[in-house]
Amino acid sequence: MDYKEALAIAYQVLEYAELLKDGKEAPSIPELFADDPKFLVFHESMLGLRRILASFAKGDLSTQISSKGYMAGNCKALQANLRHMAWMVKQIENGDYSQRIDFLGEFSVSFNNMVERLAATIEELQQKEETLTELAVSLQREAKRRSEALQELKKSEQKFKDLAQRDPLTDLLNRRSFFSLAEMALQSAASLKMPCCICMLDVDFFKKFNDKFGHVEGDRALQYVAKHSQSKLRQHDIIGRYGGEEFVMLFSSMGTEQGFAAAERIRMAMEHNAFILESGEATVLTVSIGIVVISPDIQERGYAEKLRVGISRADAALYEAKTQGRNRVCMAPPVESSDEFPMIDGDSSSIASSNDSTIASDEDSTIASSEDPTTSDEDY
Repeated sequence: MDYKEALAIAYQVLEYAELLKDGKEAPSIPELFADDPKFLVFHESMLGLRRILASFAKGDLSTQISSKGYMAGNCKALQANLRHMAWMVKQIENGDYSQRIDFLGEFSVSFNNMVERLAATIEELQQKEETLTELAVSLQREAKRRSEALQELKKSEQKFKDLAQRDPLTDLLNRRSFFSLAEMALQSAASLKMPCCICMLDVDFFKKFNDKFGHVEGDRALQYVAKHSQSKLRQHDIIGRYGGEEFVMLFSSMGTEQGFAAAERIRMAMEHNAFILESGEATVLTVSIGIVVISPDIQERGYAEKLRVGISRADAALYEAKTQGRNRVCMAPPVESSDEFPMIDGDSSSIASSNDSTIASDEDSTIASSEDPTTSDEDY
């Protein structure tokens, strides 16, 4: 083989090697070396390296490298480093920011800086999260505290409101609160064309009771009367302490007979139930009651005035009950639209008593008592 032939073969091998290195597709073995064992081994070894590099390029680090030599060894080293780095990335993903690499040169420096910054950012975020959590807990506690304070304030407001509206001894409405609710009840009843009854109740011989048993028992007696009187009322009826041993009531949507019967129930409840003193001794408390009906056809006038006149007449009827011997109900003439609303001042000629043989009605309320007066000026 002369020089030119040898040079031509060398060029053919170089062209094959160039295609093997840079070609997209692997070249076929030149015919001249098709049966050469060494060339075949070289060809398969180079094809193996091509496959390894192609798998690395796709991120596949699972390829087994069985070839030996310098290039294969470097591929194995690169594969091992990349596998280790992939494992470290997973550790970082799981929260281990202590991972560092030192086998990839400048990449190692950038990778380590990235991990350090990531760790610092995560730590800062965790601190902010803890701060936000503490703030949220603090806000919840503050909201709860304010809510509890608001509830306590509402309870206090309601308590003071109740104290302002109620008599502290009997827990009934005080006079001002009774007048306010009674005016609204009169207005409501008038809109329904229904009458109402006003009652004035007074404990008989209360001064003598106080003198005999003392003011502590007197207070207990007033509480007893208030409790038993209220227990005989309907839910929408109104009762209040008028002053001293006097109580005032409004029976909503009741006429003469119904109102009279309701007042009688209260009087009989007191008469037939003994009051037990703190000493254990039993005594009977009786009450006298004056009652008047307010007709529903007077809504064109002021309800406060109707209430004042009604209480005045009921009080006059109460006086008459005292005059007739106490422990009875007396009915005053009804308050009607035709009335001039005079203030009754001791004129009892038209007041009917519960001890009469008949009960006064809206048409006839001028029945006199069948009993002789036994009133003493000493104590009503």
